Amino acid sequence: MNRNTFRNQLEIYRTPYEEESAFIADFIDLTLDEDAYRRERLDGHFTASAWIVNKKRTHTLLTLHRKLGRWLQLGGHADGNENLIEVALKEAEEESGLTSLKLVDSTIFDLDKHIIPERPHVKEHFHYDVRYIFEADINEKLIMSDESISLAWITFDSVVDMIGYNPSILRMLEKTSKSEILL
Repeated sequence: MNRNTFRNQLEIYRTPYEEESAFIADFIDLTLDEDAYRRERLDGHFTASAWIVNKKRTHTLLTLHRKLGRWLQLGGHADGNENLIEVALKEAEEESGLTSLKLVDSTIFDLDKHIIPERPHVKEHFHYDVRYIFEADINEKLIMSDESISLAWITFDSVVDMIGYNPSILRMLEKTSKSEILL
């Protein structure tokens, strides 16, 4: 997928979630920036994530992110790669060790624009996160990366108890429960 294909996907992307719909135009505008896929773009840049579910759609794989101290889906920086599906897959493989990952659908699953807090040598900035849904074998051994404090398959029923209130993850969970394409 190249920048133009991605822009076209964004232009036709529709969501019933107001909070997600509110920043689609920002994503489209960012595709015009030459440095949009590089973390060196200090105002904000594209990232990609993998929303990983098991085949029975009862669990999702989440990581307790070392730098942010929050349970999140797996993902990371594009680092110049304009194919965000490849980015999401690469990050998911690196952060989980899973080899059974399978892309469920090549269309955008979810979008989220969120602030990343300032850290030494990195100012506060936005991540324009593009999420794709993947399926994996829940019985495959997980290999945690240095980026995680923990890595776990979490039942859909216990996600809220585990992560607390995170509207972005709750939205993806709801989409998974409602989507016919996933069955």
